Amino acid sequence: MGGGSQTSSNDDSSASSPSSGDGASDATSGGRYARAYLDLLHAYESSADRASSLPRLKDVLRSFKPGDWIEFVGGTARADYVVPETTTLLLVGPRASGKTSLVNRITRVFEDDDFLPDRAQVSYNPDVSQGTLFLQEYMIPWNSKSFCIFDSRSLSMVPCENFKLLERWMTQGVSHGEMVLRDSDDASTRKRMKTTAARFGVCQSRSVNFVIFVANALSVLKSMDENDHEYLNLLIETFNHPFLSFRDSKPVVVVTHGDRLSLSSRARVCAHLGEVLGIPPTKQIFDIPDTGDSVSELAMMDMLRYSLEHADRNLPSKFKTPVSLEGQKMLEWTVNRSQTILDILSCLCICILLFQLILSFQAKRR
Repeated sequence: MGGGSQTSSNDDSSASSPSSGDGASDATSGGRYARAYLDLLHAYESSADRASSLPRLKDVLRSFKPGDWIEFVGGTARADYVVPETTTLLLVGPRASGKTSLVNRITRVFEDDDFLPDRAQVSYNPDVSQGTLFLQEYMIPWNSKSFCIFDSRSLSMVPCENFKLLERWMTQGVSHGEMVLRDSDDASTRKRMKTTAARFGVCQSRSVNFVIFVANALSVLKSMDENDHEYLNLLIETFNHPFLSFRDSKPVVVVTHGDRLSLSSRARVCAHLGEVLGIPPTKQIFDIPDTGDSVSELAMMDMLRYSLEHADRNLPSKFKTPVSLEGQKMLEWTVNRSQTILDILSCLCICILLFQLILSFQAKRR
């Protein structure tokens, strides 16, 4: 679980558990929430002790090659899996969640340069900027081909638009420079995007190997405290979309903008997200505040290692699945049956031809 330095805006908010409306389940969820909240606070306090492991973890990630963390279950070998040339991680999240800023910060950590110019264009004024409109690929580290992060357009507040895009990306792959058009886009936006796309084109497609789901801690806390569920519902519906999961592995979650909250509020946010998304907040939710300290950098590296490990664990196998094997058997049976029918028809045709020849021969003799 990633942490960061505490801000001056301390607050002593207690760990109030989310209500579920049932007494027994309230007791269960309340106890789970409280334990998670305390575990998160403890993780914040002890995270500084792990900061010394940051250089070693960066070296591990720099030396990563796709397939390094495959679990060879059932007697399988590396050759039994479809290992990509480059492992692809896809960033998904609502507007102002900090996806693009996360790309820039990860780049600076790997390049060991706090003054490195922004690699990705960050939106400054959301009232005049629509943010990322095209899929953008970023190799990490900069000149490596081991893994890349794809920045995507912010989620729409219309869930069906998100599902349509996510299903396409997860089944057909993602391409650098690809337009991200929505049905709700106005004519001027569409025209501007198509003009830009015509100038630069689209690169090769990559299959998505794992998903990084990004949420704004400020927006989550506001949704919790003001009982306004629109933002949280968007997170929950999108996170639980089946195309974002790899078998039983759900996306990793990154919580941003926590530097503007106290540690107590950040713990509340992560504990609540764990509760509503159904994932362990101390292991699968990474609190990465907008700070440049070693603790937040360690949280970024932990998050990337988690993502790459789970990408390798869920690589597609070259073995045929039971469904495909059954389909193959059905196809073979159909072909064999068809061949039998063809053989019978061929024999009938030959008999008919012989019969006609005999009749013709007899007619000539008369």
